[in-house]
Amino acid sequence: MRVFLFILTNNLIPIFALICMGILIDRKFHLDVSTLSKINLYFFVPAFVFVNIYTTKIPLDMLKALAIVILILAINWIFGSVIGKIRRFDTGLTNAFVNSIMFYNSGNFGIPLITLVYSSKPFIINGETPYLDFALTVQVIVMIVQNVSVNNLGAFNASRASSGGVGAALKKALRMPSLYFVIAAFLFKLVPYDLTQFPLWPAFNYARNGLISVALLTLGIQLSHTKLQLKDPNVYLSVFSRLICGPIIALVLVLLFGIDGIMAQVLIISAGLPTAVNTALISVEFKNHPDFASQVVMVSTILSSITLTGVIYFATQMFPV
Repeated sequence: MRVFLFILTNNLIPIFALICMGILIDRKFHLDVSTLSKINLYFFVPAFVFVNIYTTKIPLDMLKALAIVILILAINWIFGSVIGKIRRFDTGLTNAFVNSIMFYNSGNFGIPLITLVYSSKPFIINGETPYLDFALTVQVIVMIVQNVSVNNLGAFNASRASSGGVGAALKKALRMPSLYFVIAAFLFKLVPYDLTQFPLWPAFNYARNGLISVALLTLGIQLSHTKLQLKDPNVYLSVFSRLICGPIIALVLVLLFGIDGIMAQVLIISAGLPTAVNTALISVEFKNHPDFASQVVMVSTILSSITLTGVIYFATQMFPV
């Protein structure tokens, strides 16, 4: 119950407050959602990715976690493509569906959730939280992989339906700046100079911190333009795949790799997070079923408050420390 109340008060209420503000602002001023999505994808997201990668130390024992997160992406891509063929989706909807189950809200939802779980009573020893730093490191690995892939693979998927082929879609995806900021961040980590002391570093921090609020406002503005169809079975199929099948896939991989303890718990919990807001932004940018993408983000975020409590209980019981 404590986890449920935390998710409700610390994740859902702030998230939906910003989404509702976006809806209200758009009803008053009729903003251009395409322009806002470009500001997100070409300015805030690159800064967010760059700062997170540059400031995160990635120890060698995290390679297993990195491998599993990448495998989860690949399996979800295959899983979503198979469902698209079975359901006879067109190319655009198939790719939007794949994006909706591949990419999850590992940052502004996942980080505070993991912080709560590993600073709560079962994990407190002598008044301290000895597992919290390790758990957060695992979650940051998840977040980095997710942020890099959603803004490159996600863009590639979304643009394929309207670009005229794989080659054209690849060119569009390569125009997204996030990939180059990832490369730059790793290169700067090799330079014997602390970039956080550079006079312009606060500007990167301001941009990174602005992503969540602006992205959620943009989602609200998109939803203001969207005709909600809560009876769409494809939305609920996506949400089921994301919230229920996601943790099951992670569980299988964790068992195959022989991972246990905190790392196993975090990988399973994070695999049950709701669909990433950026999937909706990308759908708007490339005009690839934005209504479907926006509804999946909304519904998965709401229902995750219920499913995650079960996932957390299962993961912590099956892989005790």
